[in-house]
Amino acid sequence: MLTYVYFGTSDLARAIAFYNKVLAPLGMQRCITGDPEWDRTSAGWGLYEENGLRECAFWIGLPFNQQPATVGNGSMVAFRAHSWQGVDDFHAAALAQGGNCEGPPGLRLHYSPDFYGAYVRDPDGNKLAAVCRGFTERQ
Repeated sequence: MLTYVYFGTSDLARAIAFYNKVLAPLGMQRCITGDPEWDRTSAGWGLYEENGLRECAFWIGLPFNQQPATVGNGSMVAFRAHSWQGVDDFHAAALAQGGNCEGPPGLRLHYSPDFYGAYVRDPDGNKLAAVCRGFTERQ
C-alpha cells in the first residue's frame, strides 16, 4: 500500500544517529540512493532498489521548502517488530538517543489481546511506535 513515509528534521546528523540506533532492533538498515543531493539532505531505512522502483522505506530529512521542520498533530508511524524484545529495545534506544516516551512497552488490550507496542517521540517531536502482533505472552 505504501512506498515511503517522510518526516522532517531540523538536524539531519542528529536524526541519522537517532534512527540508526532506534531502528536497528527492528532489523531496519539504512538505504542509500546513490544520488548525492538526496543522500545529503535525507536518510532512509528499509528497502530502496532499482532507483526507487522497489521501495518501502522510512525517510527523515530536511524539508523540501527549506522552512523549519514541524510535527503533524495526529501523525505517527508504526514500525513492525518481530518480538516483544524488539519493541523493548526500540523504546530503550529511543530514550537513550534523546527521544521522549509517549507510552512504555506493554500489551494494549484495548486494541487487541496480542497488541504489544511502545510509543516515543524523536528529538524533532515526530511520533513513532513499534508494534509486535501474534503473541499474548513474552516469547
